[in-house]
Amino acid sequence: MKIKQPEPFTFEGGDRAVLLLHGFTGHSADVRMLGRFLQKKGYTSHAPIYRGHGKEPEALAEATPEQWWSDVLDALNYLRDQGYEEIAVAGLSLGGVLGLKLAYSEQIKGIVTMCSPMFFDNEEQLTQGFRYKAKQYKQLEGKDEDTINQEVKELMDDSKDMFKQLGNFIKSVHDEVDQIYTPTFVVQAEQDEMINKESANYIYENVETDQKDIKWYKNSGHVITMDKEKEQLHEDVLEFLESLDWS
Repeated sequence: MKIKQPEPFTFEGGDRAVLLLHGFTGHSADVRMLGRFLQKKGYTSHAPIYRGHGKEPEALAEATPEQWWSDVLDALNYLRDQGYEEIAVAGLSLGGVLGLKLAYSEQIKGIVTMCSPMFFDNEEQLTQGFRYKAKQYKQLEGKDEDTINQEVKELMDDSKDMFKQLGNFIKSVHDEVDQIYTPTFVVQAEQDEMINKESANYIYENVETDQKDIKWYKNSGHVITMDKEKEQLHEDVLEFLESLDWS
């Protein structure tokens, strides 16, 4: 069975732009509802899909964090090329890590991190999540159980280097968070079982900006953008965006 590949999106809504960044193993659907909400409120949003994501799991095993960073820079420059001069960033999980790197590397208006890891102590959860998604994908392709198990085993062996690079990338961003002077809103789900939730406090305490806020969501899990409190999250992200000094 042929699986329909997800696409990046751009939802035009106004002169203020927001770059929306998805999580590891995810794609643009992670942030699509948030993008539509912001469009209705007068914001333009753009969500790329990083290399290896939204495709067969083997493609992800071959990708690198440096490629994902390059894809995020391309997405930022895409918005600039469209004439958007002021751009805020909101990222889920790995997207938040990439967004934090943008905040100390580029001129952005504000950064929202949502359930973003700052410690690579969750490799077991990540590999389990990756294994589960890979199995799911291969079931959708219509493969039999033995073939799936064999292919997933090979995939996990082949992805070790990618996970090692991911750990190094997260650590490199962790070490630079105190270089961030951009307004920051830290979002963390209390039911998050994927990352070390102390990451949220680490980001909040270490960014150097005076304009920062943190909020915990009691009834949400890791993919907070699609969970029970998503409507509240939408309103809170909007409130943060409205507080920024847009010209």
